[in-house]
Amino acid sequence: MAQHTRILIAESEGFSPLALGILSGLGSVKLADADSRQLRFLAADADVLWVRLRNHIDATLMDAAPRLRIIASPTTGLNHIDTAEAALRGIRVISLRDAREFLQGVRATAEHTIGLMLALLRSIPASVRHVRYGGWNRDLFKGRELYGKTIGVVGYGRLGRIVARYLRAFEACVLASDPHVNEPELEDGVRLVPLHELLQSADIISVHVSLNPGTMNLFGREQFASMRPGSWFINTSRGEIVDENALLDALRTGRLAGAAVDVVAGEHESGRIRSPLITYARRHNNLIVTPHCGGCTAESMEKTEIYLAQQVAATLGSETYADGLTLTAGSVSGGM
Repeated sequence: MAQHTRILIAESEGFSPLALGILSGLGSVKLADADSRQLRFLAADADVLWVRLRNHIDATLMDAAPRLRIIASPTTGLNHIDTAEAALRGIRVISLRDAREFLQGVRATAEHTIGLMLALLRSIPASVRHVRYGGWNRDLFKGRELYGKTIGVVGYGRLGRIVARYLRAFEACVLASDPHVNEPELEDGVRLVPLHELLQSADIISVHVSLNPGTMNLFGREQFASMRPGSWFINTSRGEIVDENALLDALRTGRLAGAAVDVVAGEHESGRIRSPLITYARRHNNLIVTPHCGGCTAESMEKTEIYLAQQVAATLGSETYADGLTLTAGSVSGGM
């Protein structure tokens, strides 16, 4: 008798109906919105675990899910999943990490990056609060323009390339730094320079690198000290790429005029509580923090969920467990 596939979508709010339709053809689908404690209970009988970014999927969670064969995450970064532990257990991790061609049409994080730059340079969050509480003094919020600025893009991969393209539309001067890119690969209007030159020359620096041992704390005290006084810093990659205490010191001393980040180190629940960036941003207008929502648009999330559901379907369609039983279709059920 064939083994029935159980699929747990651990963060299902706004989940694509089309992607759900694909998954429901593979087995029984349980929809939930679970924190870490609930997830350990719900994953106990799951063959496939679908996650976003809320929870850290580690050995403890895998211990609680002995049937688990696939972890699916519609993200390019995977620091919320212990991929080494998954590999040891024979659990397949399916993500967007190597989906280069597909990701060319996913622009949400690049647009969010531009939004953070504008919000920072024009003091948009502070000016909105000012009006909300009865103010109407525009002189408090004299901003700066992207036009004519020198903007450094650190990491000239897919996202860095798209952000550079958008910045050229603002008629900014764009510098790029990436040890894996050669001059002929640059698009028109972008100049490739070493990182130290970019730091010294840019009015705004935007980070678009993957998190790995070589990029951990890529931006620390030395890098912030090398940046132009009064410059701005944007990070939509991963929080661990930045030494957050060094960033805060640069903000407090005025070395940086401001920063905007969509990520903080240790974003799972306990990490957020202790985040020094979030604590600082509650009381200071020169730091904007958004809740890792760069990729969170209706269009991008639907595209990525449909694509990833197709990848899960392809994997299950060809997968036969060691006991010779092939996973089969089922139904959809409600959840939390």
